[in-house]
Amino acid sequence: MCLAVPGRIISIEDRDGALMSTVDFGGIKKDVCLQYIPDAEVGQYVVVHVGFAIQRLDEESAMRTLAEFEHLGVLEEEFGDGFELAARQAGKANPNAAKKTNGSSEELS
Repeated sequence: MCLAVPGRIISIEDRDGALMSTVDFGGIKKDVCLQYIPDAEVGQYVVVHVGFAIQRLDEESAMRTLAEFEHLGVLEEEFGDGFELAARQAGKANPNAAKKTNGSSEELS
């Protein structure tokens, strides 16, 4: 599924001539291109589609949308580990997934 997801810009930098940012999508951070919105600023919310910020969004609308996406499981589907999701849907454990035990990660054998 391809969605346009709101997120908050947490950093901006020039990378090899492209205006890039790190955007926080409710705890999930991704690199996003800002070429379509070159005057965007840290702290602003943007709508992101396929790695590109395509418009600004006010904080209230962004938070409401992120909460609804979280409720529907859309953020996990869009940003989660595709192999783990496929394994769960098939009713199998992902042998590459890290198992959390007492706050530490262990590789499954």
